[in-house]
Amino acid sequence: MTQSHPRISKAVIPAAGLGTRFLPATKATPKEMLPVVDKPAIQYVVEEAVAAGLGDVLMVTGRNKRPLEDHFDRNYELESALQKKGDAGRLAKVQESSDLAMIHYVRQGDPKGLGHAVLCAAPHVGNEPFAVLLGDDLIDPRDPLLQRMIDVQEQYGGSVIALMEVAPEQIHLYGCASVAPTGDGDVVEVTGLVEKPDAADAPSNYAIIGRYVLDPRIFDILRKTEPGRGGEIQITDALQQLAADEKAGGPVHGVVFKGRRYDTGDRGDYLRAIVRLACEREDLGPDFRTWLRSYVAEEM
Repeated sequence: MTQSHPRISKAVIPAAGLGTRFLPATKATPKEMLPVVDKPAIQYVVEEAVAAGLGDVLMVTGRNKRPLEDHFDRNYELESALQKKGDAGRLAKVQESSDLAMIHYVRQGDPKGLGHAVLCAAPHVGNEPFAVLLGDDLIDPRDPLLQRMIDVQEQYGGSVIALMEVAPEQIHLYGCASVAPTGDGDVVEVTGLVEKPDAADAPSNYAIIGRYVLDPRIFDILRKTEPGRGGEIQITDALQQLAADEKAGGPVHGVVFKGRRYDTGDRGDYLRAIVRLACEREDLGPDFRTWLRSYVAEEM
C-alpha cells in the first residue's frame, strides 16, 4: 500500500574530496570542475537534481573548492563581454549554471569520510528526507534514476539507495548490499550492507552507486558511527544499522539501475565518459564519430 511521506525538496552534493587520482590536474583545480566535454562534471549532477524537482542544493565543500562557487555564481564581466560581441549562444551557456538552482555551501572541516560529509548537511536539511548525489557518478538524463528513487521513498518510506549489478571481481571497489525481492521488479529490500568486501565475502554482486535518498534519522546514527574502513565515517555503516533495525529510521530499499552511468572518478572511465557523451552530441557527434572510426581503424 502506498504510504504518505514528506515530499523531498533538498539535495546534498558532497564535494570536499582531494581528487588524488587525477593529480596533477587537481592540484589547484577541484576534481568536480574537470570538464566532461565542455561542462564541468558537477554541473551535470546539479542538473540531475533539478530535473528531479530538487531546486534546493547544498554542496559540502572543503579547502581549494572556491571555483565551485564561482562557477554557479554570476560573472558580470564575462557576460558583459559576450553581450557586446552579440554572442547570445555562449552568453546563455554562461548564465545557465547560475540560474540552475538555489545553491548553498558548507565546509567539511576535516575529511572524515562520506558519512561525515553527509552529517555536515544536518542543519540545512533539518527533519526532512533528502537526496545525496555523488559527483563521480553521472547518470544519463534519459534514465531518470533519482526520480525513481524519490518515488520509491514516497511509497515505502525510510531510505533508498541506488544499486547496480557488477562483475564479482569488481565488487571490492564498492559498497555491497544483500537484498530480498519486493513486489516491484526494480526494487529490492536491503537486508545488509558491507563496505568494499573481498569478492569471496561479498553477499551479492549488487554494488552501491552514488545516489541516495535518506531518512533524516540517519543523522542520529551518523553522530554515533565510529570510523570504519579507511579510518573514515562510512555512510554504508550507518545504512547497515538502519537495515538491521527498521525502528531506527525506517526500512532501506534499493533501486536496481540498468541505465547509462558514467563513472568520472576513474581516469579510464572519465575518458570513456567524454567519448560517449561527445558521440551523442548533435553539434559534435557526427564529425567526432567519423574521426573516431578512422582513428580506431588506423590503430587496429
